[in-house]
Amino acid sequence: MFRDASKLPMDGAGPFIPQLMYKPHTTSDRKRYVEEVLLEGPLFFYSDNARCGILLKDALHSRTRKLHNRDKPVFEGRGPSVSIRLEVRLFNSFGHCSYCLQWPGYRQWSKQIPTKDFRNPPGPITLGKLAKNVAKCVQRFIQERKSSPMEDDSDHRWRIGEAPYDIKLEDLVLVSMHHVSLGSWQPQLRLVRPRESRFSRPTATPSNAQAISANSIPLSQHVRISR
Repeated sequence: MFRDASKLPMDGAGPFIPQLMYKPHTTSDRKRYVEEVLLEGPLFFYSDNARCGILLKDALHSRTRKLHNRDKPVFEGRGPSVSIRLEVRLFNSFGHCSYCLQWPGYRQWSKQIPTKDFRNPPGPITLGKLAKNVAKCVQRFIQERKSSPMEDDSDHRWRIGEAPYDIKLEDLVLVSMHHVSLGSWQPQLRLVRPRESRFSRPTATPSNAQAISANSIPLSQHVRISR
């Protein structure tokens, strides 16, 4: 399913956050929660210009006017809440959905969000509201993990934080959501721009070489390239 999303029209976009499709750990759980379950098709976040993806910073502030089908109900017939899960390992709970997102280099994190709105009687949330809820959870994850060290042997190109080369909320685009097991959905995110442009340094000229030398931090201190 992730391979299908990677073929969507996103000219000039950055790479996807590297992650594996979530699967329950045991054979019995895979049979019970995946193989014997009719999984739904993915949810895609198309904009009016036919590009796939919505900036998380726009979704966070409800700037969803250009999001195609933004008022479409999602998760009809589901339980009262779902969970956004980062670096997920195993989760299943009756009456709940789970969002699973594996972020390279960071520990497990989760937060539940409602699947219902606040009308009377409550109805399912919309695609636009779902995008906002996901953005709020990713923002919370970044705030809680930005000061934490990455796990050993992690690729520091995917580090989150406030440093110039760290990944921030404004660097991220929500592309799609994938139903990966009973009650579990996994979001696919990508960077706004190609990685090379994020990590490139200014070109030195006779007029600015001294300023770059004085003010720039060596790239090697920010990025460790895995080989």
